Amino acid sequence: MSSASSAEVVDGYESNVFINCPFDTKYLILLRPLLFTIAYLGYRPRISAERSDSGENRLDKICELIRQSRFSIHDLSRLKAARARELYRMNMPFELGVDYGSRQHGPEFMRSKKYLILEKEPHDFKKALSDLSGVDIKSHGNEPGEVVRAVRDWFYETVGLRDAPYPTTIWLQFNEFTTSLFEARLAEGIPEEDVKEDIARMPISEYLNCVADWVANTKSSS
Repeated sequence: MSSASSAEVVDGYESNVFINCPFDTKYLILLRPLLFTIAYLGYRPRISAERSDSGENRLDKICELIRQSRFSIHDLSRLKAARARELYRMNMPFELGVDYGSRQHGPEFMRSKKYLILEKEPHDFKKALSDLSGVDIKSHGNEPGEVVRAVRDWFYETVGLRDAPYPTTIWLQFNEFTTSLFEARLAEGIPEEDVKEDIARMPISEYLNCVADWVANTKSSS
């Protein structure tokens, strides 16, 4: 690797995981275990919703996160229109294309980037992105536990994280964290119905901080 290429590598590049996914409320049941799994395995999720700056161009922010992340997870499970006459959602495949292009045409250090592509049902992607035929894509069936399994198995098989805990272990830890977060808010004297609303609407950056703190505390005490 040349010195010029090395200078472009940002701190944390080897542990950053760019997340390309929908941001609607229905996807939260998949997004949160996905983020937790990445953090629990010792990596750092990077997602455009991690910060909110009205003066920042969203596409520029995405390109920056892609450049800062050796690993990426692209969930294409929402390619299909939900209702008649509704347009397909193209943001996710577009961001995958940007990321793929960065590996093919970016600086030398990006040539070792690794991707995980997710879909809802096996082979759904072929109907919308036939160029991906022959690419190994994992399906999760919109099941949170299957998201955990797909992400964990990818880290084991592709990233080479041979000491990754079993998917069931991570899933149980995710549920413990979720319960802990809920109980901590209740202990502050917040009514239960308000706690549910607060957690459901928690900013991604705050959620990631809560996950990081819980994982650090849990692993330090084990």
